[in-house]
Amino acid sequence: MFNFKNKVAVVTGGARGIGKCICEEFEKAGASVCVIDLLDNRYFVGDLADKATLERFANKVIKDYGKIDFLINNAAPKTCGLEEGSYEDFEYALKVGVTAPFYLSKLFAPHFSENASIVNISSSRDRMSQPQTEGYTSAKGGISALTHALAISLAGRARVNSISPGWIDNNYTVYEGADAIQQPVGRVGNPKDIANAVLYLCSDMAGFITGENICIDGGMTKQMIYHNDYGWKLSE
Repeated sequence: MFNFKNKVAVVTGGARGIGKCICEEFEKAGASVCVIDLLDNRYFVGDLADKATLERFANKVIKDYGKIDFLINNAAPKTCGLEEGSYEDFEYALKVGVTAPFYLSKLFAPHFSENASIVNISSSRDRMSQPQTEGYTSAKGGISALTHALAISLAGRARVNSISPGWIDNNYTVYEGADAIQQPVGRVGNPKDIANAVLYLCSDMAGFITGENICIDGGMTKQMIYHNDYGWKLSE
């Protein structure tokens, strides 16, 4: 469906989960993929919260390929909450989730090829929360807002969009009952649901889309659920 031969894609947090699936789909479509992750991978191991590491990574990509076509800011920020999270925990979450996407966009901007695209992975938590998720939620809200700011600043050089995944099971578990039907599509999502959208946003088919956020959550954030709805009961 997609032909990205001779294209270069950078994927942060590409060693597992959604990021790994994005890498695999880009490679199937013919792209060269450059990963940065704390976890072991075949391209670059490093901490996205460290400025010097980001600079070394960007220099390596440009030295190896001379250009960049797609930047996918996927790395997950640290989860920390109001009760247990420290100042440093919260700061680290924002460095990974917002500062690194900003700085990589800045570093790569002079090297974007024609029709370049940035896709930021936000979360449906940019509009809803569970208790004690302030670090993760703030970072995801931040990258969602960063998206439309970058889209304006990079107009004519790169399109910039974001995706807000809902419940995505990295192990492709098939859920039944209330876990499934709380989503209007009737199932829990999997990484390929997100990877397909990333490749679409990077393709010429999405050439008129920029500054947009797409929530891919099976409709979960649109469905109101009350006690006794869809198999859910309030437990006291």
